[in-house]
Amino acid sequence: MPQFLIERQIPNAGKLSSDELKAISQKSCGVLRDMNRAGTDVQWVQSFVTGDKIFCVYNASDEKAVREHATKGGFPANSVMQVACSISPMTAETG
Repeated sequence: MPQFLIERQIPNAGKLSSDELKAISQKSCGVLRDMNRAGTDVQWVQSFVTGDKIFCVYNASDEKAVREHATKGGFPANSVMQVACSISPMTAETG
């Protein structure tokens, strides 16, 4: 399944409390459950919270599914990019 990187501009994201982050996560998971039940293939992998942005990694059938999740959850999706490939320190070791 294709993987996507989503940039969400959220002022003061890095200052969100644990409870606020939990509430956002619960909202996201609820939307994902509903979408999956309706037959839309989309999965949240993980997110990285920075000062004014949250970067999320999703597996999804297509960009439309990622944007639908954002709309239904009320989350910004300022940029959605399909990941071409991933590399890590292990990439340097393989031939």
